[in-house]
Formats: sequence, C-alpha cells, structure tokens
Amino acid sequence: MPDLAPHLAFVTSPDGRAAIVGAAKGDAAPVSECGPTPHMVARAAELDRSGAVRWAWWAAAVDAAPLAAAGIPVARCWDVAEAHRILVGGWQAGPALAWSAAHGLDRSGMPAEVRGDLFDDFSSDLPGAGTEVVRSDGYLRPDAGQPEWRPDDSTLLAWGRAALTCATAQADLLAQRGPRAVGLAHSESAAAFLCVELGRDGLPIDREAAARLIAESAGPRPTSEADAREIRAARDARVLHLVPGHEGADLRNPAQVKELLSSVGVVVPHTRKWVLEPFRATHPVVAALLEWRKAERIATTYGYPWLDTHVGPDDRLRGGWTACDGAAGRMTAQNGLHNLPAEMRYAVAAQPGHVFVRADLGQIEPRVLAVVSGDEAFAAATRADDLYAPVAARLGVDRPVAKVAVLAAMYGQRSGAAGEALKGLEHAYPVAMAYLDRAYAAGLRREPLRTFGGRVIPLDAILADVPVEGAAAYDAARGRFARNAVIQGSAAELFKAWAATVRATTRDLGAQIVLCLHDELLVHVPAEQAEETRRRLLVALDDSARRWSGTTAVRFVADASVIHRWSEAKG
Repeated sequence: MPDLAPHLAFVTSPDGRAAIVGAAKGDAAPVSECGPTPHMVARAAELDRSGAVRWAWWAAAVDAAPLAAAGIPVARCWDVAEAHRILVGGWQAGPALAWSAAHGLDRSGMPAEVRGDLFDDFSSDLPGAGTEVVRSDGYLRPDAGQPEWRPDDSTLLAWGRAALTCATAQADLLAQRGPRAVGLAHSESAAAFLCVELGRDGLPIDREAAARLIAESAGPRPTSEADAREIRAARDARVLHLVPGHEGADLRNPAQVKELLSSVGVVVPHTRKWVLEPFRATHPVVAALLEWRKAERIATTYGYPWLDTHVGPDDRLRGGWTACDGAAGRMTAQNGLHNLPAEMRYAVAAQPGHVFVRADLGQIEPRVLAVVSGDEAFAAATRADDLYAPVAARLGVDRPVAKVAVLAAMYGQRSGAAGEALKGLEHAYPVAMAYLDRAYAAGLRREPLRTFGGRVIPLDAILADVPVEGAAAYDAARGRFARNAVIQGSAAELFKAWAATVRATTRDLGAQIVLCLHDELLVHVPAEQAEETRRRLLVALDDSARRWSGTTAVRFVADASVIHRWSEAKG
C-alpha cells in the first residue's frame, strides 16, 4: 500500500468498544482486533510508536477522540469525513454519504437513515443483513455507526475494514486531481485531529480577571432574577437618561432605538455600528449606545453564565472545534473561542511557568492570490515585508489606496476610490485579476469552484431561492462570494497545514496549540522554550508554505511574539 494512503483503521462503536484493522506498513502482519476501547487505545499507542502508521477513521470527533484523550500524539491520519468534504464540498459527511461518493454510488439510492422508531426495518431479507456493514447493493447499512447500533465483534471489524476501504478509494479519487489534493487531505485530516485536541485542552483563562472584566461591563454578579433585572435596568439607564422623554425605550428593539436616535437628530437607515460611528460627535447618546452594546454583548453572551458553564475547574475555556465550516473550509469553534470580545482578551492568560507564542500571518490573502493565480509580477511584490508598498509604487498611488484596491479586488468592490485603483491593478497584474474575474463568472453561473488544494466549493445552493425581480442582484452577490471564497478557502488550507506542522514540530518542547483564529495561532509553552518555539513556528511557516504552494516564488510572513496575555498582542 502506498505510503500516502492510510494503513490502519481505528473505529469505535457506541457501546464502548473499538477495532483496529489493516497493516502498519506494506510488509507488516495484518491487524484485525477489537475489544473494549481502553484496551484498543493502548494497542493503537503501541502501533503508533512504530512510526510507520497512517491511521484512517470515519471522523476524528467520533473515532479519534479516545486516542486524543489518552494523549497519543497521532502524526499521520486520514479522516474520511474531511476527505469527503474536499471531494464533494459542503458540510454533510457521514459514513454512508462518504462511502457512496467514494464508490460512485447514486446518492438518491442510499437507504433511508435510521429514525429510531417503529418504521425502521432491519429484517433478515434486507440487503446486507447479518455481520456485514456493506449491503449487497453496495451501500452501507443505515444502522451502522448510529447511536443505537450495537455491533458484535465481526460486525465492528467489518466497520473498520469499510473505513479503510473508503479512505483508500478517496485517496485514489483525490490522486486523480493531483498530488496537491492528496496533500490537502493529509493536512485537513491532521487539522481535524488537532480540533479534537483543542477541545480536550482548552484555552487558559484567568478566572478572576474574567470575572472582573464581566463586572466592569455587566455589573456585579446577580443574586436573583430580580437583582438581574435591576442591574440590566441600571445598564440601560446610562443611555436612556441622555434622551429625556424616552426613558422607557427598549434598547434591544432596533425600531425603538431608531426612534430614540431620530429624536435627537440622528436619522439612520439602521443602527449597525459602522452606520452609527460617524455620529459619535453629533449627540452623547450615540457614544453611550455603542458602549452599551459592548457591555450588553458581554452581559448576555460572555457573562457569568458563560464563565460558569464553559470555563472548567482547571481554568480552561472549552468548546467544540471543526476543521471545516462546510463552505470555503475555514475552522470554526464554539463557546466564544472564535469571537471573544477584545475587552475580554486580557483574561486569556498563560498559566504559571508558561507563556504564549502568538503568531499572525501577514497579508495572507493577497499573498495567497499570488500563488493561486500564478501572476509572476504580483508574486514579486510578496518578496517585500509589506506587499502593498511595491504594489503602490507600480500603480503610482499611495500605499493606503493600493491596499484598498487589492482588498476590493478580492471582495468584489468596484465603486469609489477602489474602482479607480482597480483599473490600475488590472493593467499591472492582469493574471491575478483575470483569476478573480473567472471566479466571479463561475459564481454568476452557479458553477462549482475549487480551491488551490482541490476542495470543491458548491455554488448552486448559494443564494438560490430568490425572487425573480432580485435575481440580478443576488447573482452579483454570489459572484462576489465566489471571488473571495477561492482566496479564503485556499488561505484556510495553508493556515491549517501550518498549524499541523507547528503541532508536529514543537511537541517535544511541551508546546500546545490552544487557539486557531482565522490566520492567528496561539501556542501555550513552558517559558524556557518560548524562543525556540517561536523560531520553529516561523520555520514551519516556510516549510508548510513551500509544500502547499509548490514554489518559493511567493513569500509568506508572520508576526510572532512571546506574550503572557492575549491582550498584549499587537492588533
């Protein structure tokens, strides 16, 4: 079996058992064992230490969770769900769906999912009844892997063989797209396992600092529902007293807020922050309202219930992580891990004897555009620490104008100053601009796109059900989404490849990735290993960028620093 393909499958069942099927390497004795999960985890650790294993599983969040819980530092794996998301796109990636796609089976012919009621039928005359998990018509049994499934040993081993077979078929399909697609499956699978570790380890929190910050915004911890109402009313009063006669306005009702603002001469179409900001000097209530919203967000989303529920006894904030959002492929996280208010970042603090190494990819999207478009002139601009400086010089404009133009090109803005500067971009960097225009055109036609690594981005369901009279506007919006999705999706691929490389190359230092936020990494590390971790993190960026892009013509940069609290990082 090729080294790029998976060797061993590790699968679990809902009744607390697991199975290992396959061979550690081509000339090794086959393995076909099952038993209680703790016993099989110990066996997996033994096999993993051989250094010749690429594991396969249906989904890391289910099957690999026991391995992560045991601290097994899995180095290489193949996640069937993540590979399916690359092959087909979207979020749905259950075993039955992934199996059907990998084997070219018509999705419409898949057996109905188990509903857990009297209409489920698993009688002996159904295809595939008994110990096998693949039916005689080629589809997986609908009960396999479901929460109520209780397989015997033979069936659980068959489940493992099916996972390995599916992974191998996926590897063959991706190989037809090219080596980048197989490499993407490897890095996405590693990212999925990292997500399990992120959920296991959590983000270090200074609980006392968090409680203090909540109190500053939301008021003291309420002792009863009545106390909570009084605190909320006091928070509202700091805004409402500025507009006499409107003390009864509900600040959580946009229509009433518009009416309140209108009474002091601030007439706006809606009350979003970017609309209100220019009116700060018009009347004191505008600034008070914007500050109230920050406090309200902390009180309702990141207040005392959030602190009590999601920050554990070990002072770690935990939430579920996913390696792919089902669209362009960005990582997602729950419980505030991806959208913690800036005011709360002071509470993210390294534990005693440790520090954070924080790194932020610089100008990642335009640098990715240079790779995916193959524009040699634009690639030359990436050799500079500040990409926008040589672009500005080439266009004969100020740096801020050049930056706006590049970002506008990737986000589809064509009006105002950006529109004028875009004309210069189209002349100076025609290959890059043509790449974005092709993505836009595909969006108009609802044709699927692929990221640089080969992930499918389906567009047929994006803004699909729209009124006829608004079709042109929605088509244009889909086009703008498409031109940005190919960049953001490709940037997400590079970021996850970098994160996986950092994980692999800093583990011996005691380093622990605790946050992945778009293009930012936060690594928790013993203080004495901080500088070495920082050095390796930058080396990992060079290595992963070279592997991902297949070239050294485009330079990627990161700002890496050693900090004690997340708030110390440069914005």
